[in-house]
Amino acid sequence: MCGLSGFLTLATRTADELTATVRSMSDTLRQRGPDDAGCWVDAQAGIALGHRRLSIVDLSPQGHQPMSSVSGRYVIAFNGEIYNHRALRDALAREGAAPQWRGHSDTEVMLAAIEHWGLEQALHHFNGMFAFALWDQRARVLHLARDRFGEKPLYYGWMGDTFLFGSELKALKAHPHWRGEIDQGALALYMRHNYIPAPYSIYQRIHKLPPAHWLSVPLRDGRGAMPEPKAYWSVRAVAEAGCAHPYAGVDGDAIEQLDALLSDAVALRMEADVPLGAFLSGGIDSSTVVALMQKQATRPVRTFSIGFDEAGYNEAQHAKAVAQHLGTQHTELYVSPEQAMQVIPRLPFMYDEPFADSSQIPTFLVAQMTRQHVTVALSGDAGDELFGGYNRYLFAQALWRRLNWLPAPLRKAAAHALRAWSPQQWDRAYALFRPILPRRLRVSLAGDKVHKLAGVLAYASPEEMYRKLVSHWEPAQLVLGANEPATILTDHARWAEVRGLPQRMMFLDQQSYLPDDILVKVDRASMAVSLEARVPMLDHRVAEFAWQLPQHMKIRNGEGKWLLRQVLYRHVPRSLMERPKMGFGVPIDMWLRGPLRDWAESLLDEATLRGQGYLDAAPIRAKWEAHLSGRHNWAYHLWDVLMWQAWLEQERRP
Repeated sequence: MCGLSGFLTLATRTADELTATVRSMSDTLRQRGPDDAGCWVDAQAGIALGHRRLSIVDLSPQGHQPMSSVSGRYVIAFNGEIYNHRALRDALAREGAAPQWRGHSDTEVMLAAIEHWGLEQALHHFNGMFAFALWDQRARVLHLARDRFGEKPLYYGWMGDTFLFGSELKALKAHPHWRGEIDQGALALYMRHNYIPAPYSIYQRIHKLPPAHWLSVPLRDGRGAMPEPKAYWSVRAVAEAGCAHPYAGVDGDAIEQLDALLSDAVALRMEADVPLGAFLSGGIDSSTVVALMQKQATRPVRTFSIGFDEAGYNEAQHAKAVAQHLGTQHTELYVSPEQAMQVIPRLPFMYDEPFADSSQIPTFLVAQMTRQHVTVALSGDAGDELFGGYNRYLFAQALWRRLNWLPAPLRKAAAHALRAWSPQQWDRAYALFRPILPRRLRVSLAGDKVHKLAGVLAYASPEEMYRKLVSHWEPAQLVLGANEPATILTDHARWAEVRGLPQRMMFLDQQSYLPDDILVKVDRASMAVSLEARVPMLDHRVAEFAWQLPQHMKIRNGEGKWLLRQVLYRHVPRSLMERPKMGFGVPIDMWLRGPLRDWAESLLDEATLRGQGYLDAAPIRAKWEAHLSGRHNWAYHLWDVLMWQAWLEQERRP
């Protein structure tokens, strides 16, 4: 895991000038790669590549980057891991294309694969997480590429006569040509989603390369020609192919096949020349990954979890029980509110642009604790999106069937009635009936869910209901003068042809929420402490198999992730896992009424908001006052604004 940066300039610069500039860009990424640093420049072409290395595979100097191919044609700066590099090395040897290997790094194999198969074909061969910049010295073309699901980040864009790129925005901002102008449309998207979806960034003219895409910048293109990304793989194509040719086997065969696929994906991600462990929350996904790790390990796997004393936010006791059953070497840390809140001032620098998934706080804390013991950690992320785990997949379709026959005025009246009680009042009422409810209806934070339900009752279509479920603010009511750009959620022409609302929701989550929220959160939190996080469920073979599964193998008897659970139950007793699904979060709602109140009040000051000119202060102040009174829980909406305000405050610092 590493950090890359660089630029291609049309201006005449000396080699020393190029080196000094790219080194300053690269130095901003020190936390991504504390073990080694390198620069490569060609003054005649105006190209500079910078690299910071976190040594994972081949710790020797032979893994140093930027790295040149044996022929000298290509130079690469690469962030990530190619898990099947050993198999690719063997394939190259069989085809008579293996060079005289200098070491055993995956970077060296990538270069040989690109040289032999060509860039686009090589991308199809790579099983991994990656973002890289590749300079073709013969063709005088710069290529950028990103992995299939977007596990590794890559920003790019023109500033004057210079094309900038890097793993994080802070690297681009270190270039002397940087002129960052805030994109009001991106701000509108952020307020809707709590993240900024690709290809947008918070800055005008700066883009995120979408997952599963690559682009080329020929030196001859001239000033400011924006390259067009090209897809080499597609969630949409995979989803449509899987649904058109669904898995036809019986349950037992599907369990066996998923077990084998996941076991191999986990095994590939256990290769490292440094200490390795896993995050363990005690939920279905992380427990499955750890179980498959322990099955293949020769010693107890190192596992890590954090806990909170607040009710409804603590899974540490469940993680400990799973760890004891599997026999892992388990480490847990109970975090005080004070420790968690100490993370908040670091968030704007860590994420570089506004980002407001409050589980960013515990994710950083578990990564920080894990890094004290290991350098690589496997994660259970993506199980929900691939196998139907989110509660909205379970209730959205059933809810729409029940609501659709009701006239819109009645639905609106029902929504008003549900909002008449605060979330806290619903929580108290729910607590009285919880012991007699079926297990699948025993949820945490019931009041929040009731208010979320109220918000979707009056919508005209199931797709509109889904968009509401994944939305926070309506930007037109908040962001001054904003024109909200189109995204895949609003452009139905980009939707996959799949049957059933849950499948459509999974597709959209895999295209937006997963890469732009979940994977951003994991990457920045882990990289902030120089920890490499690997996600076995995002092996593309697992994803492709998941899309072949009929819906009843994902959602059955009112329960999500049915098939994944059957794999887990081979290793962990069902009794340890039968409990309500919990999110990985912190009690932001309570903190905003308590220890964070003064901090929030200063950022939400009405005069400050009006003076900045980005947001309408009236709805923000109304929600803040309602939240403080306890009448409503507006923590998600307020956290969006607070993270924007904290980011803007840092942005304007001299």
